[in-house]
Amino acid sequence: MKFATIEHTSGPAAAVAVSEDEVAVLPAEFTDVEAILRASEAQRLAAIREATEAGERLPVAELSWLPPVLRPGKVLCVALNNSANPERILSGPDTPAMFLKPSSSLVGHGRPIRLRENDGRVHPEPELAVIVGRAGADIAEDAAMSHVFGYTILNDVTSPTLRGEDTFHYRAIHPDPETADGVRFVESWVSYPARYKGADTFGPLGPWVITAEDIPDPHDLRITCSHNGRLVTDDTTANLRFGVAEVISFASRYLTLEPGDVIGMGTALRSSPGAGSAVQNLDLNRFGGLVEVSIDRIGTLANPVQLR
Repeated sequence: MKFATIEHTSGPAAAVAVSEDEVAVLPAEFTDVEAILRASEAQRLAAIREATEAGERLPVAELSWLPPVLRPGKVLCVALNNSANPERILSGPDTPAMFLKPSSSLVGHGRPIRLRENDGRVHPEPELAVIVGRAGADIAEDAAMSHVFGYTILNDVTSPTLRGEDTFHYRAIHPDPETADGVRFVESWVSYPARYKGADTFGPLGPWVITAEDIPDPHDLRITCSHNGRLVTDDTTANLRFGVAEVISFASRYLTLEPGDVIGMGTALRSSPGAGSAVQNLDLNRFGGLVEVSIDRIGTLANPVQLR
C-alpha cells in the first residue's frame, strides 16, 4: 500500500494510492502519514475503506507534495553506512554511527532545495529511509522489523563547506591520574552537523511511503541518483554495511524510537559506470538543476535547486 501527504484545500492531508494515476484523500483527522500509523489498526482500515469507497479522488500528476511525515520526532541518519567503498574509512566504529537532522529541514517531492552562495559546495546523498511504526526501546534485533511501518526516500543534502567551517581542531581534556593536575590533552577533531546537514530544505523526503509488507526485502533495492537526467549513482541497498534490523536494534538502545520517526539508512555511493564523478562532486550550488533519487518499488523523489 502507498501513502502520501499532500497539500489540500483544507490543509495537509494524508492520501492513499488507488492506482498509478490517482489517490484518495483520507478523512480530515488524518493530516499526514504519521496520523495513519498512530491510529489503531481498526481506525486505519476504516479510514482507508472510507477514502477508497467514497473519498475525494485526485490525479497524482496534479498533487502538491509535502514530506510524508510533517514533523517527525527524529530524523536519525546512519553515517558512512555503505560497504561499496570500504577503502574510504581509514578508522571508525564497529557499530552504526548516527546523527540527527531537524524536522525543519524536510521538504516534499517537487519542492526546491534552496541554497545560499555562502553554503559553498553542496551535494545530494541518496538514501533509503525507514518509517518507524511502533515505539520501542532496547529492541531485540530479531524483533526489529516489526517496528517498521514502511519505507520512503531521503535525500540527505550535505554541505562540506559548512562542515569545514564548523570543525574544531583542538586539544581535548582527558583524565590522567598520573599527571600532577590529573588531566592530559589529546589532539582531536570534531564537527557539528546542525548547519551542514540540517539547514532548511536539506532534507527532501518522499514522495510515497510504501508499507513494509510490499517491500519484503529492503536490502534488495536498486537506488539511483540523477542530475538533470544524467545518471550519477547506481547502487543497491545490498551494500548497506548495517542492515535495517541491526540499525533499529542498536539505535533503540540509546534513543527510544517513536511512531513517525525517520531513519536514513546511509548514502548510496557507487558511481554509475561512465558517470565520470562521484555524487559528492555534484556541487548543487554551482550546477543547480534537478536532482532525482529513485528506489525500486518506492518511486522517484525529484527536487529542483533554487539559489536564494
